[in-house]
Amino acid sequence: MLERIPPRERRDLLIAWLAISIAFTLIYIRGGVNVAGLVFFFVMSLITVGVAFVLHELAHKFSAMRYGYWAEFQKDNQMLLVAVVMAALVGIVFAAPGATYIYGNATRTENGRISAAGPITNLLLCIPFAALWLLGGDLLAIVGLVGLRVNAMIATFNMLPISVLDGRKVLAWNPAVFAVLMAASLGILVWSLL
Repeated sequence: MLERIPPRERRDLLIAWLAISIAFTLIYIRGGVNVAGLVFFFVMSLITVGVAFVLHELAHKFSAMRYGYWAEFQKDNQMLLVAVVMAALVGIVFAAPGATYIYGNATRTENGRISAAGPITNLLLCIPFAALWLLGGDLLAIVGLVGLRVNAMIATFNMLPISVLDGRKVLAWNPAVFAVLMAASLGILVWSLL
């Protein structure tokens, strides 16, 4: 499977994963924290935000490849910088670290299914994170809750039917699938915030 991810794409994924994790770490440590806290929040960000992002993008890639298209993630250095700077200065993370580009002329159905693969992956990741939150001890429960929220946020944001986001392509393909994915994403996000 790794042979289907060229070295440049691996590098882009790694850089984006680290940048997003740093941005979220900066949010968590606002107000100060000791070295142990800094390490904890960075590792937690790598596990929650990083895994959610990487698996979301790889879901698009391998879904497209299943249809015979070449697909590759490309980082956006400017947006990665914006994410880290906004987290440091304003305390808000707006992360659009790049995108998975599909090469070929996918049909509306193929494009819809490829686009749905990312949010579906995030929704599936909510399951183990919810289990950690509900069944884990103190630190594991925190990681579980953060992972649940992050995956629900990524799924909900990507399902918005605007611009280049996944939701627009899913809605164009199948409004019923769009409605189910949006309702599930938003429902889990609201549940995790209550």
